[in-house]
Amino acid sequence: MTSIKDITKEDRPREKLLARGVSVLSSEELLQVIIGSGVKDFDVVKISKELLRQLEANNGKLTLDEVTKIKGVSTATAAKLLASLEVASRFTKIGTVVRSVDDVAMILSDIRTKKQEHFVLLTLDGADKLIDRHIISIGTVNASLIHPRDVFAQALTDNAASIIVAHNHPGNSLNPSDADVDVTRRLTGVGTLLGIRLQAHIILSAAGARKIETSALDLGNI
Repeated sequence: MTSIKDITKEDRPREKLLARGVSVLSSEELLQVIIGSGVKDFDVVKISKELLRQLEANNGKLTLDEVTKIKGVSTATAAKLLASLEVASRFTKIGTVVRSVDDVAMILSDIRTKKQEHFVLLTLDGADKLIDRHIISIGTVNASLIHPRDVFAQALTDNAASIIVAHNHPGNSLNPSDADVDVTRRLTGVGTLLGIRLQAHIILSAAGARKIETSALDLGNI
């Protein structure tokens, strides 16, 4: 197998990027730039090939445990790689029009199978395009943990016209709890006062996605 030492200096990934731009690099070469260098007996080329194989097999998603199991990948390198993948994923979705439960499920596909509840805020502009996503809380979703100020402070910072909130159910149930409904009611009321409409509160799980429906609330048309 070719190693990085066998490649002429001008054709090495970092040198190619600096001389000719990032777009000329293959996916494998981009991984080599992120990794930086290999370790004894595990050249960066060999590591990048295995990383690319696993990324392709897992639709571009890997966990910390999966990355660090690859021989030659340190915890620091794994963290850098996962951070790069997350940034790329987020910026790919920014600007996406969000008008259905399925849209929310796509944007938040990474939290659907989390083992802890993640309460996430999506901020939207006046055309229902995604501005950003924010994790508000990790843990049980209830009125004492999800405070409207934490949600709307981010919405105001993003200059959002409206928001969508969502959380996952690790038990795979899509049925809202009383606490879920209470959180939705409180956020709806505060949003009305601030002029930032809560479009929906979505429950996510491995089983699918569901909007919290309640006759007492008007959550828009999503």
